[in-house]
Amino acid sequence: MSDRPATPPITAGSSLRKNVRIVTVESFYHDHGAQLQLKLEGKPVGFHRKIREPTINRPGLALAGFYNYFAEKRVQVLGAAEQSYLNSLKRRQRVQRFRGLCEQKIPCIVTSRGAHLDEELLAVAEEEQIAVFRTPMVTMRFINAATIAMEVDFSPTVTEFGSMVDILGIGVLIRGQSGIGKSEAVLGLIERGYSLVADDVTRIKSLEGRELIATAPELTRNHMEVRGIGIINIASIFGVGSIRIEKRLDLVVTLKEWQEIDEVDRIGLDREFYEILKLQVPHITIPVRPGRDTARLIEVAAMDQKLKSLGRNSAVEFNEKLLNLMETKES
Repeated sequence: MSDRPATPPITAGSSLRKNVRIVTVESFYHDHGAQLQLKLEGKPVGFHRKIREPTINRPGLALAGFYNYFAEKRVQVLGAAEQSYLNSLKRRQRVQRFRGLCEQKIPCIVTSRGAHLDEELLAVAEEEQIAVFRTPMVTMRFINAATIAMEVDFSPTVTEFGSMVDILGIGVLIRGQSGIGKSEAVLGLIERGYSLVADDVTRIKSLEGRELIATAPELTRNHMEVRGIGIINIASIFGVGSIRIEKRLDLVVTLKEWQEIDEVDRIGLDREFYEILKLQVPHITIPVRPGRDTARLIEVAAMDQKLKSLGRNSAVEFNEKLLNLMETKES
């Protein structure tokens, strides 16, 4: 197979802004409480405390008085073993050991299997400003589910100034200078039956360093700004099928004025990539000038990217046919 080497990736620059999310006990409970079946025990104290690591710790050794290498930055879960150990201690020693745990800089405590803490232990937690929750889930199931949920919370996130559309299952980020026609192109794609993910501002997060997931800020979700018309609600006008909460990013399209492009790629053998959060996404530049149907060109680019994801590269196939024809004529 004949193919040209990939060009160096374009790294996101001034149009991309990094976001560092702070995960607190309050946001953890609000975002994942229903999924993890969490119920608050006692008063809502310590909700401001930060969860600094996206995993769970079982403080068995800590309750025994050993705090070397204690994972204080994590959510602490009291499973059946920890609860049984506390219940085996005399009242005074039990309170002393539990207070020692609460005096650490831990975010919060969760009891599994629906177990309730003794009132005296809840009083200690309240005094130390530590929130206590309970869940009916078994310990390991809770640990697995909570770890997966927090991996999303702690995923690296950036904000890219561009619009995101789902075209036939291909997530396309459309970039370009202000006034280039991004919103008009997106509107044309929505009219063709495709789905809007985000308009103008797109939040992108990296999941485990293997794929990029794009979504819209909560405030602007389902809305678009169309110059001359104003803010419109896409779901209300085109139906609920015209919107999507999040989508994997598969292709980046940059719109540029025709005269600003030194050389237009007419074959497509030269591959370009756009780097976001250390991941390279296929990238193409589409020249824009009056009379060109930009929405249609983006649609075709998405279809071509879908073919490439299935192992079909039209440019390479054409190049091979051309080479074979040249070899035949020479012989």
